[in-house]
Amino acid sequence: MKLIKYLTFTAILIAFSSTSFSQTSKDDNQTINSGTIDNQFDFLLRKSGNFRGTNGQMYEAVKRNMLLTLRANTIDSLKTVYKNLADTKAIVETQAKEITDLKANLSNTQVDLDKTNNEKNNMALFGMQMSKVSYNVLMWSIVGGLLALLLFFIFKFKNSNAVTKNAKHALAEIEEEFDEHRKTALEREQKVRRQLQDEINKQKKA
Repeated sequence: MKLIKYLTFTAILIAFSSTSFSQTSKDDNQTINSGTIDNQFDFLLRKSGNFRGTNGQMYEAVKRNMLLTLRANTIDSLKTVYKNLADTKAIVETQAKEITDLKANLSNTQVDLDKTNNEKNNMALFGMQMSKVSYNVLMWSIVGGLLALLLFFIFKFKNSNAVTKNAKHALAEIEEEFDEHRKTALEREQKVRRQLQDEINKQKKA
């Protein structure tokens, strides 16, 4: 009974809110099962009869079967709405989960990207991470140091080689002078021996 009163009250409100143009343009061949719920309410109101109660208040008299049909159609429409709402909620939840997963993947990708950029911009040396600039400066410093040492050793080697050549040349000169001196000393010794032998011979003759 309460449902009938509620539907009747709703129908009256819809009837008062509809324009006269929409009322006159309704198809006479429309049935209670055609159109939207709003159209079905309009149809029900057009097919209902007006009467005044004993208290002077106006009422709408509708057929019971049409009211039950409208009720069933309304319930079906509500079920459809609820189903669509549930489907929409499921879709929203699925999309929300997908968005959360995408955000997590994006966060992981950003972490991987930052790590890759960090590895790309840094070099590992003896287990320590250092920037490419510092790494290049260190490497070139080591290369420069080694090159300086190489040039120093080459310079020292050339100097040592020159000293060795000079020493060999001086030694050769000394050996040559020693040979000359030995030759001169040998000649002098031979001369002295001859002189000594001559004196001995003279002494023997005397």
